[in-house]
Amino acid sequence: MLVTTHVLSGAVIGAFAPDVETALARGFVSHFALDAIPHWGTEPDQLLRVAVPDGLIGLVAIAAVARAAAPARRVAVLGGVFGACLPDVDKPAELFFGRSPFPQWFDRFHAGIQHEREHRWRREVATAAGMAVLAAVVLRTRR
Repeated sequence: MLVTTHVLSGAVIGAFAPDVETALARGFVSHFALDAIPHWGTEPDQLLRVAVPDGLIGLVAIAAVARAAAPARRVAVLGGVFGACLPDVDKPAELFFGRSPFPQWFDRFHAGIQHEREHRWRREVATAAGMAVLAAVVLRTRR
């Protein structure tokens, strides 16, 4: 799943969480729920062509949801975002440091739930777009 989708879903989760700890935990669990949905994926050598722009869009999305969140909800919203994105720290860690920060059993579980195929890119983009609309509505109405 694109990291941008995880950012936006984490923001929605954080908007409804009673506190930052709950937002972080729920965001973390949501990561695996989204990754279990059949989604787009490609060969590792081609992944960076999508991962870099997606990461940059994800950073812009984090700034946007932080700005859109009500000041009283901002920390919980960002906690949801952090939790939802945390499991994917393995990818840049492997790229830059040659290893995942997580134990092997965690990485095996995370990889094992993913059902990726290259032909699902439309589904991936539609999911991200739908999550963007949902996040915009939720953050606007939860002010």
